Amino acid sequence: MSELETLVQAMEGGALSLEQSLDAYKRGAALVAACRESLADARQQVRILEADLLKVFDVDVDAADVTGDDA
Repeated sequence: MSELETLVQAMEGGALSLEQSLDAYKRGAALVAACRESLADARQQVRILEADLLKVFDVDVDAADVTGDDA
């Protein structure tokens, strides 16, 4: 993220040549793609963790039904 912010500042500053701006844009696009991939991975991990928690909860509820606990 910090490299991406630096690239944006450099591009907005207007001091880059056309070629430098294109290179910065390409690098920025690659960084955005990497950030999106990291975010997607994190979301998937959260889904997996939530699914595991729900399974534990479901098992606990089923165990309570079997033992006759109404708590």
